[in-house]
Amino acid sequence: MYTKSSALKSSLGKTVTVAGWVNSRRDHGGLIFIDLRDFTGLIQLVVTPEQTDAFALAESLRDEFVIRATGKIRNREKDLVNPNIATGDIELVVETLELLNRSETPPVNTHDEGTESGEELRLKYRFLDLRRPSMQETLKSRSEFYRFLRNYMYDAGFTEVTTPILANSSPEGARDFLVPSRLKPGTFYALPQAPQQFKQLLMVGGVERYFQIAPCFRDEDPRADRLYGDFYQLDLEMSFVENGEDVRKTVEPLMLSLATDFAEKKLVLRSEVAKKYLKPGETVPRIPYRDSMDFYGVDKPDLRFGMELLDLTAIFAQTEFKVFKTPCVKALKVTGGAALTRSQIDSFTDLAKKEGAGGLAYILYTPEGPKSPILKFMSESEIASVAHTTGAKPGDAVFFGADSREKVNKVLGQLRLAFADHFGLRNPDEIAFAWIVDFPFYEWDEKLKKLDFGHNPFSMPKGGLEALTSAKTIEEKLALLADQYDMVMNGLEICSGAVRNYNPDIMYKVFNILGFSNEYVEARFGGMLSAFKFGAPPHAGCAFGIDRIFMELKNTKSIRDVVAFPKNGSGVDLMMNSPSSVDPSQLEEAHLALLPDDSET
Repeated sequence: MYTKSSALKSSLGKTVTVAGWVNSRRDHGGLIFIDLRDFTGLIQLVVTPEQTDAFALAESLRDEFVIRATGKIRNREKDLVNPNIATGDIELVVETLELLNRSETPPVNTHDEGTESGEELRLKYRFLDLRRPSMQETLKSRSEFYRFLRNYMYDAGFTEVTTPILANSSPEGARDFLVPSRLKPGTFYALPQAPQQFKQLLMVGGVERYFQIAPCFRDEDPRADRLYGDFYQLDLEMSFVENGEDVRKTVEPLMLSLATDFAEKKLVLRSEVAKKYLKPGETVPRIPYRDSMDFYGVDKPDLRFGMELLDLTAIFAQTEFKVFKTPCVKALKVTGGAALTRSQIDSFTDLAKKEGAGGLAYILYTPEGPKSPILKFMSESEIASVAHTTGAKPGDAVFFGADSREKVNKVLGQLRLAFADHFGLRNPDEIAFAWIVDFPFYEWDEKLKKLDFGHNPFSMPKGGLEALTSAKTIEEKLALLADQYDMVMNGLEICSGAVRNYNPDIMYKVFNILGFSNEYVEARFGGMLSAFKFGAPPHAGCAFGIDRIFMELKNTKSIRDVVAFPKNGSGVDLMMNSPSSVDPSQLEEAHLALLPDDSET
């Protein structure tokens, strides 16, 4: 039986056996010191010349060789204590030493110290990269994270149920991964983008509260906060739920506890606008979608800081300044912004142009007064009104956006985040939560010049069938709201959920409004409709992106650093060399044939 490094301090004076990898080896002439690493930490081995066989073997050891050692634990000399490791005050004096396996020179750094290897190389040799103590700690912490989630769900009365991986295609908004059926030629399974339909069928089946840590599969481009291909979510659903607030109140304590108890971070809410949405006794604001877009420019606002978008349209209603003769004029007041250099302002201007703006107008408020190239185009009353409305003081700057409301929100929303990063307003030791609610049920597709679903067509419209029936004009239909909600953490969307549309009549109607027939709905979603005709209870739920949550709790910039075996930014598994070609016999067995690649002709 091996003794873990973490347990050796209680074995002082005892003979123990340890095993692991050679982390480092130091030959001091008469003594050889080996730092042995296992998954719990390091222990220093001391090999003396008196142990002839062990000493001879120790002289040949190299980093990452796998060894086993038996010896007695003793205290180190006081001047040799290493305070940087947990076992820094003890060492093992080797009596016997055995080589279990050799190692070639590692192509990546297996230590946290020194230069970190590039990501592509780390992913190719992930099995070596995982040996780093920080990666070991991440894997252990993620296991505790899963335990934390499961314990909460069990205590809240949820039943864990696994749902199929080979399923049917579902309208979740991303491309499916298709799996050909050998037994049914010409037909395909789809790997589930989410267990949405199955969990709703569980509600029909009488399960009161369901959850699972569910694998999901989506063929969408990877990002720093989104894995390619497969990811995991905490998926849950509740029966006999009348509105989204029932779900929010059930799961919100879990997220708050994860932030404070699991990650030991501080909860903050620094946006004065967001605080206005708090009701007595609430910690997390419920912000309507349209208000979030108006005040923050995004539907996933970071509330660790304020800097809300300020509407100045009324100030410039009669302006002679051509640039501001637009449907919407808004501004950001940036505290300390007057200290920005010309080159820094240019970089923010480039960002504004990238988001669709023609440029970036600004006023710098200096001790000598406001300074800006645009002041000569503004009236004295306009200049005074801008200062009064924004509250700008000497040392501040005001940056403007002028265009359609949608474009202004988009541009200033991204600038808000960029200014926050520049001025260090996004403290990684703090967590700010928000619920975004009241999403529009329908939206206008400008390209196709018609209505389309705003988000999930299976959400319950607020007001139900009566609201749908009474909406006659385009404007009235665009004003319809879905009982849908997202949870946001530090500017990341971590959860999406809704009260489900469990009523067949409402299901038909929401599609009828877009011009789809009842027959179309039955052909696409016949299984769900059939189930709903047999006494479906009202139900609602949500799903949390647990990879993304864990990334933020661990202060990691890339989601690939919190997953054991991720694919790279191009969706390739460099370690397993996938995706890869398959034998022609496999294609034939699956009744598939490859088409010529037009790009190669």
